[in-house]
Amino acid sequence: MNAMTPPKFGQKVGMGQSVLRKEDAAFITGEGNYTDDVKRDGALHAYVLRSPTAHATFTIEDRDTAASMDGVKLVLTAADIEGHGGLKCQTVLKQVDGTMHDTKDIPLLCDGVVRHVGDAIAFVVAETEAQAREAGEAIEVDFDMLPTVVDTESALSDDAVLVYDDTPNNLAFEVEMGNADRSREIFKSAARVSELKLINNRLICNYMETRGCVAEWSDEEDRYTLTVGSQGVHSMRDALAGQCLNVSPDKLRVVTPDVGGGFGTKVFPYREYPLALIAAKRLGHPVKWRCDRSEHFVADAHGRDNVVTMKMAMDEDGRFLALDVDLIAAMGAYLHTYGPYIPTLGTTIGTGIYDIEACAFHIRGVYTHTTPTDAYRGAGRPEAIYALERLVDQCARDMGVGPDEIRRRNAIPSDMLPYKTPFGRTYDTGEFTAHMDKCMEIAGWGDFDSRANAAKTEGKLRGIGMSTYIEACAFAGSEPAKLELQTDGTVRLLIGTQSNGQGHQTAYAQFAAEVLNLDIDSIDVRQGDTDELATGGGTGGSRSIPLGGVSVKRGSEALAEKIKEIAADKLEAAASDLELMEGEVCIVGTDRSMTLAEVAASTDTPVEATGEFVQDEATFPNGTHVCEVEIDPTTGETEVVAYTIVDDFGTTVNPIMLAGQVHGGVVQAIGQCIMEQTVYDDDGQLVTASFMDYRMPRAQDIPNFHFETRNVPSTTNALGIKGAGEAGTIGGCPAVMNAVVDALHRAYGVEHIDMPVTPLIMWNAIRAAEKQRAA
Repeated sequence: MNAMTPPKFGQKVGMGQSVLRKEDAAFITGEGNYTDDVKRDGALHAYVLRSPTAHATFTIEDRDTAASMDGVKLVLTAADIEGHGGLKCQTVLKQVDGTMHDTKDIPLLCDGVVRHVGDAIAFVVAETEAQAREAGEAIEVDFDMLPTVVDTESALSDDAVLVYDDTPNNLAFEVEMGNADRSREIFKSAARVSELKLINNRLICNYMETRGCVAEWSDEEDRYTLTVGSQGVHSMRDALAGQCLNVSPDKLRVVTPDVGGGFGTKVFPYREYPLALIAAKRLGHPVKWRCDRSEHFVADAHGRDNVVTMKMAMDEDGRFLALDVDLIAAMGAYLHTYGPYIPTLGTTIGTGIYDIEACAFHIRGVYTHTTPTDAYRGAGRPEAIYALERLVDQCARDMGVGPDEIRRRNAIPSDMLPYKTPFGRTYDTGEFTAHMDKCMEIAGWGDFDSRANAAKTEGKLRGIGMSTYIEACAFAGSEPAKLELQTDGTVRLLIGTQSNGQGHQTAYAQFAAEVLNLDIDSIDVRQGDTDELATGGGTGGSRSIPLGGVSVKRGSEALAEKIKEIAADKLEAAASDLELMEGEVCIVGTDRSMTLAEVAASTDTPVEATGEFVQDEATFPNGTHVCEVEIDPTTGETEVVAYTIVDDFGTTVNPIMLAGQVHGGVVQAIGQCIMEQTVYDDDGQLVTASFMDYRMPRAQDIPNFHFETRNVPSTTNALGIKGAGEAGTIGGCPAVMNAVVDALHRAYGVEHIDMPVTPLIMWNAIRAAEKQRAA
């Protein structure tokens, strides 16, 4: 990335400038306001009694002892909340037989059966958190243990244990997408076919701030208030009000303060939120619940967990003709909020940057006795691109050509854009081989052999890999922005997205400050309160800046015109002769002006405007990642030693924040590839249920990234923006694993290994390869 000079304090800046994040001063000085910082007078504290076993019937033998313990105010079990609905899956798919699949929704509290470790049995409220926990642990539960199924692929076998008696083979749903007939026809006559079977490993999100909530009931207002870390207050309100509380949305206010990471996993409603609200109303006191890290491992939605078999039909020159994909997606014990949607979402960019005539996806969702899965950074698109880019490298090996050459032969040329994919997506702009060439040049691809030889002299295996990815994000829709001129001359900006650490306070303020010619600190960005905004789409799918940013710009332009109209009357000048300058409205070429505060005070009518940009199609960021790894064959340790990224994000709003987004996404990809291993034993116990066993990436594991952009503005987005929040995870995994396979292939002829390549897994793979070579 080019060198950047941070702006001076108070400097007016706009789109394209590397403005330092205005919200960070509070965060790094301990002045952030997170859910756990919210204190309420008279608040009680809650604890959830969770199942220690993955599958059992149970009876509660004694709850009275817990209810009578010091400080205990309420013990809720399933029988106590009859009439309150569970958490419903929001995605129901049309299956291959034409039916809509059934859903197994999440009960607020289990009624006689538990189906995964961490399933909720009772909700205890007491004066202190310690009292609530002690009472919860005193509840006597008699479990009748049942057999379990935890493996994603074997769950479909005829002899597998059933999660639900009425769901044969644990098949939650079965769908087909694409053009299966045409694909089969092409495969029959294809000159070459390459095939690869992959596992996309299950992940546990592990955002820094674990979940929590503060629930309140007001008799006077006849409504609830929920303070909760979320990725959007409006969807949270609507789901909880309608599904669980049986009230209209106006009877529930949802407030989200600062949020310490979300990654998709904080989009969803969880059981503890309606339980706390129910308790707050019954007790007439605020009820606070906070999740500890151990609960997070078993109670919050997991990510990924796919088994995929892919085949590519090619002609004699290695040109791609058709793609066939068989995907098994683990749903866990229940269908989570968007669980079935995630594997299908990835199909829409399943052919990547390549010109492939036909593609067929066969997708099966399966139940297992594990924590339910749902969206995790990228939501189906990292899974799809990972599988495709691994297969593309296999095609190159089978054809005896380089990974860059196979991509060059098959990438969609610029003169074919706009290009309609087999799944109906329309790629608007991109120069796919150009960013690949640039990335290879910067990474020193042509000189790699010398680095590999140098590593060999030190007893290391060095490999290089690439991925050329595309993703769909900022999907069709809008995110209105409202701007209000305040009496002190500042501007309040209200928008229905939700920052989880991305820097919305800064990015949105850049758009407004540029148009209104204000200091960036004069823009007060407000999110996270259903009382302040009637609607909002929340944050997810890299939508906030591509959609919300354009709306903010348009709303700022409309507000500027209103300010000029009011000032024109007071200054007795034409609005066209006025300009906004550093908090004042000036008549051009004169010394006559009035401040924005005076403009606001001069009228009894609020000075405000709303901007809304409606986008018709998704945007398609794309790019190339090149990774180099070194493997120590004596220990199995894999180290990422170099990483180069050249991305096309259309236009850049804030280069330094963009770099942060990309770096973070790649770190998560490296974690998935090399470290993060979710292990269940045969009884459904989560073996890797803490940081003692589930390794997260640390600074020492990450190389210095070289990141730069080679942007081609989007024609779909009004400002040319393509979105960037998930791109790092999408391009990252295949680049890292292609480098790992390259190292193993050079040394032992190995063509495949699954994520994660932990030291033990790598060590065993190398020993097996050495044994096979010696045979």
